[in-house]
Amino acid sequence: MADINGFLKIKKKDAGNRPINERICDFSEVEQVLNSEDRMLQASRCMDCGIPFCHWGCPVDNLIPEWNDLLYRGDWKGAYARLNATNNFPEFTGRICPAPCEHACVLNINQEPVTIRENEVAIVEKAFSEGYVKPEPPKYRTGKKVAVIGSGPAGMAAADLLNKAGHLVTLFEKDDMAGGLLRYGIPDFKLSKSTIDRRLDLMINEGLIISTGITIGKDISGKELLEQFDAICIAIGAGYPRKLTVEGSEFEGIHYAMDFLTAQNKVNAGKLSAANNHSSAEGKRVLVIGGGDTGSDCVGTSIRQKALSVTQIEILPKPSVTRADNNPWPYWGKILKTTTSHEEGCERLWSTSTLRFVGDGKITKGTEVEDVLWESENGRYVMKTVPGTRRVIETDLVLIAMGFVHPVLEGLLSELGLDLDLRKNIKVNENYVTSINKVFAAGDSISGASLVVNAIASGRRVAKQIDKFLKKS
Repeated sequence: MADINGFLKIKKKDAGNRPINERICDFSEVEQVLNSEDRMLQASRCMDCGIPFCHWGCPVDNLIPEWNDLLYRGDWKGAYARLNATNNFPEFTGRICPAPCEHACVLNINQEPVTIRENEVAIVEKAFSEGYVKPEPPKYRTGKKVAVIGSGPAGMAAADLLNKAGHLVTLFEKDDMAGGLLRYGIPDFKLSKSTIDRRLDLMINEGLIISTGITIGKDISGKELLEQFDAICIAIGAGYPRKLTVEGSEFEGIHYAMDFLTAQNKVNAGKLSAANNHSSAEGKRVLVIGGGDTGSDCVGTSIRQKALSVTQIEILPKPSVTRADNNPWPYWGKILKTTTSHEEGCERLWSTSTLRFVGDGKITKGTEVEDVLWESENGRYVMKTVPGTRRVIETDLVLIAMGFVHPVLEGLLSELGLDLDLRKNIKVNENYVTSINKVFAAGDSISGASLVVNAIASGRRVAKQIDKFLKKS
C-alpha cells in the first residue's frame, strides 16, 4: 500500500443515506455517495495487513487490496480493471452485497472495517461515467451454441463469460424483462433498475442474445433445447417459497414476500397500475413474518406504500450486538442487523412463533402468536413455548418472508428428470454437470437461496466448466 499508516490517520467515513422523511416518499436509491477525494482517502485505510482476509471472505475472490491501493493513488481506470478481473457486476454487489469482505477485514477487529463495498461501487460508477466501460465483443466465434436458462445474477454471469469466450449464447428469461430477482425481487430503493439495463445493454452490444417472456419446459421443451444447443446451463434460482401451513393461511390478505415485492417493482416500471396492485399495504396494518433481508425489503416497501403500521416477527432469538465467543473474527459476524428499512419505522419482535390467522372466514384480521424459548439439549437447540404469551396482533396484510427451499421442480426439471439432492436442489458434480451430460446448473438452483455475490461466483465457475466442455467437444 502507498500509505501503510492510512488507517491510523483517516477515520472510517460512510457515505450515509438520504434523510428518512425524504426517502420514504419515493423508491429512489437510499444510499448517498462520497466525493472522489473522500473516497480515495477511505481507500487509504486499507492496510498492508500481510494476509488479506477480505479476499478470503469474498465469494468472487475480489482483489480488494490491489484495487483499494489503485483507488487511493487516483488510478480509477486501473482500479476498475482489477475489480472487473474477478467480478462481472460490481455495480450490483457494490449496492446490495452484505459485504462478507468487511466482516473479514482486519480493521473489523476494532469494528471499523474499510468501506470496501462503497469503494467498489464508487470505482465502477466512475468507470461508467468516464467511459472506461465499453462493449468488448469476442474477436472470434467458436460456433458452439449455449442456452442459459434464468437471467438472475448466476445466469447473467455465466452468459457474460461464455459470450466473451466466443460461444453463441442465448439467455432465456420467463419474465418480460431480464434480471431475475435483481429486477423483480430487490426493491428499487436498493437497486435502481436502470443499473441493470445499463449492464444488459452492454452485454447485448457484445453479442449476447436475450430472449424474454419464454418459460423453458412450457414454451420450449427441454428436448428441443437439447437438440438445438451444444450445452445448457440452468440458473433458475430457488423459487419455491417456504410455506406457512397454519389455520387461516388461505385467507385473503396473506401474500408471499416475493409476490408483494414483484408487484411494486412492476408498478415502478409502469407494467402494473397502482390501482391494480391488490397486495398494496396502503392504509393497512402490516405483519412481516421472517426477519431476513427479504423481510426487511417488505418493511421498506410497505412504509413507502403508506402502511398504517409495520411489524416484523422472527422465530429465532434476537442476535447480540457484538460477536459471541464462538463467532470470532474473521468469520461472518452473526450480530444484530438494522437496515435502512428498519430505521424508517418498524416494530421488531424476536422469538415469536405464528400459530394461526384469524378473520371473518375470508379476510385476515389478525395473527395469533406466542413467545418461544430456544434451549440447548444434547448439543441441539430445541424450541419451547412460553406459557401465557399467546396474543393476537391486529393485521390487515401478512407478508410471508420465510425464505426459499429449492428450485421450482414443475416444468423443465421434471421433464428432463434431473437428479436432485436431499434438499431437492439440482444435483451436480464437481464440474457443475447434472445427471445429463451436457446440462449444467449453477446458482441458487444447486445451493438453495443464497447471496447475490454467491450466485455471481457460481455463474463464473460454471461458465469455465462449460467452456472446457465445449472446447473438448
